[in-house]
Amino acid sequence: METTLQIQNLKCSGCANTIIIQLSKLNGVSDVTVNNDTDEVSFNYTSENELKTVEKKLSDLGYPMLGEANPLPKKAKSFVSCAIGRMTK
Repeated sequence: METTLQIQNLKCSGCANTIIIQLSKLNGVSDVTVNNDTDEVSFNYTSENELKTVEKKLSDLGYPMLGEANPLPKKAKSFVSCAIGRMTK
C-alpha cells in the first residue's frame, strides 16, 4: 500500500535526508520520498502495523503528523534530526 503523510517541522533537505534514512530502515517500509514544499512524506508499506510504526518514528524524530501536538521538545528534536541529516548527506 502507498500513503502520504503531512508532517510538521520539516525545514530542509537535511530533515528530508534523516527521514528517508530512518524510515528506509524499517521492515515493511519502502520507496520513501519527502516533499519539502508540501511537508509530505510518501512511502509504501505492507500492513497497518508498519503505518503506525512510521507515524511513531516520525514523531520520535521531531516530525509529528499535522494536527498532532507539537510542543517545544518535538521542535527541538527536529533541529537535531535536521543537523544529523545534513552531516550524513
